[in-house]
Amino acid sequence: MPELGKGANTAVGSGTITVALDAVGDQVDLSALLVGGDGKVRSDDDMVFYNQPAAEDGAVRHMAADARDPERIELDPAVLPADVDRVVLVASCDPDDVTRTFREVKEVTVRATQEGTEPVVFRPPALTDGERAVLLMELYRRGPGWKLRAIGQGYANGLAGLATDFGVRVEEPEAPDDEAPDGEVSSTDGPDTERTMGEPPTGPATTVRPGAMPTATRANLVKPPLGAISLDKGGRAAIGLDKQDRELVVTATLEWDGGSEQRRKRGADLDLYALFVPSAQALRGDRTPGTLVKAGHVAQGEPLRPGAHPGTSAATAGTAKKGKDADVVYYKRLGSLKKSPFIRLDGDSRVPGRETLRIVRPDEHGYVLLCAYSALSNGFGSFRSFGAKVVVTDGRGSTVTVPLFENTRTRYWVALALVDFTADEGAAIHHVEAYSARMTERRPVLHPDGTIEMNGGPVEFKRR
Repeated sequence: MPELGKGANTAVGSGTITVALDAVGDQVDLSALLVGGDGKVRSDDDMVFYNQPAAEDGAVRHMAADARDPERIELDPAVLPADVDRVVLVASCDPDDVTRTFREVKEVTVRATQEGTEPVVFRPPALTDGERAVLLMELYRRGPGWKLRAIGQGYANGLAGLATDFGVRVEEPEAPDDEAPDGEVSSTDGPDTERTMGEPPTGPATTVRPGAMPTATRANLVKPPLGAISLDKGGRAAIGLDKQDRELVVTATLEWDGGSEQRRKRGADLDLYALFVPSAQALRGDRTPGTLVKAGHVAQGEPLRPGAHPGTSAATAGTAKKGKDADVVYYKRLGSLKKSPFIRLDGDSRVPGRETLRIVRPDEHGYVLLCAYSALSNGFGSFRSFGAKVVVTDGRGSTVTVPLFENTRTRYWVALALVDFTADEGAAIHHVEAYSARMTERRPVLHPDGTIEMNGGPVEFKRR
């Protein structure tokens, strides 16, 4: 496949082009700017990103990452209006966390694919000087046709600063009065000056008095909450969060209705368990968190927090705790929010209803596995027939429901969902739905790399 070096270009056809972004390390976001001949956007509608996913009736579209594909921008050059001279593609670090830079992002790859042709690949050079955004590539007019150019220029002020220099009005907190003497503010909406190809425009500052600014809504770069979603079988969803947020409370609730009047009369007693790996012991391994492994598995990978336990030997670093000293919160060990494990269960409900875990201090967590146990007194009905499901929410507009899809009977344990706090996006919820072996009372095991072993833990009967 053709690979462009920095500054190189190649001709492309008029068919739809899909540009995909891959990166290793911290998460980065992909966006696009529709730019006129003056080097500016025509309006704030010309910025295409996670909060504004389309422009020009879908001629440029943003598509979020999913289980199969990374984040993408889809462009249709044939329907772009004549006053759009080029479309600039940008990668940027989390705008809500100014400490994130491309120093923590490795192996950035942008891949442009057009049907019937080989993909065009560009790998920007490493950015190690505090850059928070990078101009990746631009699709630009050349006579009657179009070309792609690799740029690879870093930008220290992040997406907000870059977008502003292209003429986008970015929403930001109001500045104190003393920052704008005599009621005036600075703007860079003047004519573009001569610049190096691919650089964002700069221009002489002009003075704009209050009331002279357009009334259009400014571009809001704050990432929106997920809303309420329900995972498909084997699905995944990520709740964006700041790992250092001391006010955040993530709740995970096991809900069940008993399924039938007869079962409700017997009590229909389910129990919520949280197996956990603290961030100080968590590993980033080669297997996707939530993967099922067999007995004898030894977790391997890079420590989430290198040096957290300097006395741990290589022989024991990846060994899971399987006995009664395993890290777990349940009805006999309710946990705490004020000290480790920073997880607490609200109590034991012995009738259909709910049991709720609260999780604080996201920086202290690696992986949390949410399991349900069905007491012997419930009989042999499936967890699904009890109406069991888990609901995870951040209390800030993101709620993920993890349902069950299988009617597996004579099972006492189900691993429902894994909450992965090592994810770059924040907290990733994986649908697991793995059941214990038939008539087996052994609890699941959560390994330091986020993998799951069924039937490997201790046996602990619950009786009335």
